[in-house]
Amino acid sequence: MTVLGPLAWPPAPVKTERLVLRESEARDRAAFIELFSSPEVHTYLGGPRPRDALEHALPEIPGRRPGLFVIDLDGAMIGMVTLDRRDAERPGHIRPDGGEAELGYTFLPQAWGRGYAAEACAAALDWFADACPGEPVVLCTQTANVRSLRLAGKLGFTEVERFEEFGAEQWFGVWPSIAPSG
Repeated sequence: MTVLGPLAWPPAPVKTERLVLRESEARDRAAFIELFSSPEVHTYLGGPRPRDALEHALPEIPGRRPGLFVIDLDGAMIGMVTLDRRDAERPGHIRPDGGEAELGYTFLPQAWGRGYAAEACAAALDWFADACPGEPVVLCTQTANVRSLRLAGKLGFTEVERFEEFGAEQWFGVWPSIAPSG
C-alpha cells in the first residue's frame, strides 16, 4: 500500500466521545506486538506473526507513518485504523487506474463488542472526508469475517463486488465521501 499523498501528517489528534485517534508513540510498542501476534485478530488476515520476531523487528515507535491512527482509550492503545492507497495490481477497484483510499482496522480482542471500531472508523472517515473532500474510500474484507461485514454496513459502505483473493472470497465495498457543507 502506498501513502495517502500530500496530506499533512500527523494531523491533530481526532477525539470522539470515548476515544482519541492519534499518531503512534513509544508506549504503544507492546500493544502493537500483541495486535500483530494475536491469532484472534489475524484469523482473516493471514495468521499471526511470531511474537519473538516482532520483538526484534518492530522499531521503538512502530506504526509511525502517514495514514495510521492509533486508537487510544483512556491512555492505552486498543487498536489501529489505517487509510492507505489500494495497490493497483490487486483486484477490487472503483477507478480504472486504482489507487483509491482504503480503510483498514484491527483491534485487540478485549476491545471487541463495545462499538469502539465503529466509533474510531467513523471518526477516521470523517477526518478523511474533510481532508480529501469528495474522494471515496474502499474497504475489502473476507466474506467469512461476519463482524467486519457488519461494521462495513454500519459505516455506510455498499458492496461493489466479490472476488477470490488470498484463497478466500472477498467482499469489496465503497464509502462515498461527502464534501463538507460550508
